[in-house]
Formats: sequence, structure tokens, C-alpha cells
Amino acid sequence: MRAAEPYYSVERVAELLGLHVKTVRGYVRDGRLKATRIGRQYRIAAEDLEAFTGRPAPAPARGGLHAETSAVVRVDGIGREEVIRLSNTVVAAAGSRPRDGGGPLRVETVYDEERAALTIVILGTLDGAAELLKIVDLLVGEERAVPGTR
Repeated sequence: MRAAEPYYSVERVAELLGLHVKTVRGYVRDGRLKATRIGRQYRIAAEDLEAFTGRPAPAPARGGLHAETSAVVRVDGIGREEVIRLSNTVVAAAGSRPRDGGGPLRVETVYDEERAALTIVILGTLDGAAELLKIVDLLVGEERAVPGTR
């Protein structure tokens, strides 16, 4: 007989991935994250969470302190070409940082062309977010120093 497969609540999955509960529910409703409905709640199998994230489900925390942060950066007066360059660089930097047990680092970018405003949302560990904020600061400084050039 197979051992019972661990199941996670939507709230727990959101906590593990550093996402909002509504985002995880949206993934379930869209079919991107497989879940089983038990009563009025969804339950996500560890195997399905692993398939969704592409890595093993995190082990339960063993006590101790853990801190995470979210940062929102807004860059005004930025053109489409600069947005593409800045967004690609920031997302690549977040994806290429070493996984030294610090946990995942998520980055989302939204460009409002009408207002020429880029919003960057960074979620993750304190040190990872701080490193990424330094990169954003450098890139924005470059864009302001030489506007319209690459």
C-alpha cells in the first residue's frame, strides 16, 4: 500500500510560492495548477505542486525566523524599447541568481504605455530582493544618463 500523499491547502501553496491566495486560486481555475476539490476547498498534491513549479515541494520549516519582502518599483517616462531591455534584464537576473537556500525570487513587470510607466514587483528573500533592487537602480540610472540609447 502506498503512503498517503501530502496535500496542501491553497493558502499553504500561496505561502510556499510567495503568491497571493487569489493568484493560486486563479491558477487552479485556469487549469495551470492541478487540484482536487474536497468539500468547498481545493487541495493540491505535493506531486502536482512539484510539476507546477518544476522543483520538489519545499520541506516543512524547522522553526527559526524567516523573512521575505515585496517591493514595488515604478519607473516613469520610459519608452517601449527601454522597458523591454529593463524587463528582460531584471527577469534574467532574478532567474540566474544562485539558489543557496534563500528561496525563490519572483519578478513581475507591467508597462502602461499610455502613461509611459513601468511597474516592477519583486517578491522573495530580503537579500535577493536587495540585490535585484540594486540592479534596477543601476539600469534606471543608465537609462536616465543616456536617454534613447542602448
